[in-house]
Amino acid sequence: MLRLLKLFARTIGYSILTALIALVLVQFWFFLHIWYWVDHNPASTAFMDARLERLREKAPHTELQFRWVTYQRISPNLKRAIVVAEDAKFLEHEGFDWDGIRSAYEKNRQKGKVVAGGSTISQQLAKNLFLSGERTWWRKAQEAAITIMLEAVLSKRRILEIYLNVIEWGNGVFGAEAAAHYHFGVSAGELSAEQAAQLAAMVPSPRRYKPGTETPYLQKRTEIILSRMGAVALP
Repeated sequence: MLRLLKLFARTIGYSILTALIALVLVQFWFFLHIWYWVDHNPASTAFMDARLERLREKAPHTELQFRWVTYQRISPNLKRAIVVAEDAKFLEHEGFDWDGIRSAYEKNRQKGKVVAGGSTISQQLAKNLFLSGERTWWRKAQEAAITIMLEAVLSKRRILEIYLNVIEWGNGVFGAEAAAHYHFGVSAGELSAEQAAQLAAMVPSPRRYKPGTETPYLQKRTEIILSRMGAVALP
């Protein structure tokens, strides 16, 4: 019996060690990608790949609308609008807005369901680049680890540049350049303040809005974002 217990303990120990090594290797894989993206642009993301796979289930030859555009060629209006709408403390925090997280928790607790999120731009980028959309403690923990890596390796300017190029703005429409053409027929650099505010208002539910779509919520949210854009500092 003692021999069996020792064998069992040894087996468990090896299993834990193997799991820890695998975990470290996975984190290193994430880190290498982020380090590479300091001066190289992601060709795709986990979220983009997942969306393309779902779209091709209905139309096998579907392609995403996506074209990378540099930070300098994105309208400052859109940069300000996105920071206002998604992460007002973007330049102040180091990846996590703890006040925003507490506020979202209280709102969700009072409603008894998820009605608000406290994710920063960095957290959203971590999820979009690497992770699935499932809501599990493991995925949230991995998102937090990737967020820390993003903030440690990339500048705020680079984080915002990548974010603006990879978020969804329509059914299969990704990034500021594709979104500007899809919704308004202009380039990302030509977006007016109102157009930028409207795009920012679409981010939480991008597939709801086709070109020319107007809803009371979208109009009100656009006006709120527009009114706050002048006070936003950019990286």
